[in-house]
Amino acid sequence: MTTTHTAPFTLEQVGTGTARFPSGVPIPTHTDQMVDPYFKTRMPKEHQIDSLLFWPQEKGIYPGLVLLHDWWGLTGQMKDLGARLACEGYVVIIPNLYGRQGGMVTANDEVAAALLERQNDANVLTDINSCCEYLNTRNFAKRNIHGVVGYGMGGSYALRFACHRKRLRAAVSYYGKMVQPRELVKDLYSPVLYHQAGKDTWATNEDAEQLHTAAVEYGKQVEIHLYPDVPHAFCNEMKPDAFRADSTALAWERTATFLKSCFQGT
Repeated sequence: MTTTHTAPFTLEQVGTGTARFPSGVPIPTHTDQMVDPYFKTRMPKEHQIDSLLFWPQEKGIYPGLVLLHDWWGLTGQMKDLGARLACEGYVVIIPNLYGRQGGMVTANDEVAAALLERQNDANVLTDINSCCEYLNTRNFAKRNIHGVVGYGMGGSYALRFACHRKRLRAAVSYYGKMVQPRELVKDLYSPVLYHQAGKDTWATNEDAEQLHTAAVEYGKQVEIHLYPDVPHAFCNEMKPDAFRADSTALAWERTATFLKSCFQGT
């Protein structure tokens, strides 16, 4: 029997907002905008990332988390997760990874698969990296003390991003696919927590085995938890056929504990 921990903040203590900033270039600060008389009228050439923000309103400086949505898009369920992670003491940013496709949200698996098919992975990684740089401009977020948490499609990107950004402190992947080519794991910098759905036909047991083998081979810190009888997307209440409340609660406890240990002492 696992004991449930209590988050340091309640939902009532969490602030919410939106942010829009350019991808792949320096993030303009308030000072930049003040000294540029044409800032508001200039049409940006870069893709603009639309995102949601959640943070504890109690005065302080908190570690940052980039939360990456699944292939259905930035759904209400992801917003709930963002607020819940903020209750754990993090500044959470959720980028709309489908921004270049009109910011689509769908409940249909076939439409979601088509959206994922059209994604440009290099652009997505740039967008996620820009979220970290945006967090660095917030006075309530710790500078370069960041983690990434992703589900499904977002879980795949979380693993890939952890092999991309040297200054990352933590990566949590819920049923994401293994990075390809596997040699990318050589460049993994942060500890990884991976939640494996035993009955997953998308991110298969083979994905988890490859991740484990590569982690051992390259001496990386990867913790894998298997939930034997659950399907893909078992943490998604909006998918009643897949949702498993007990496994979801256990995975959350493990995630909260893992993140706390990764950010301890920062």
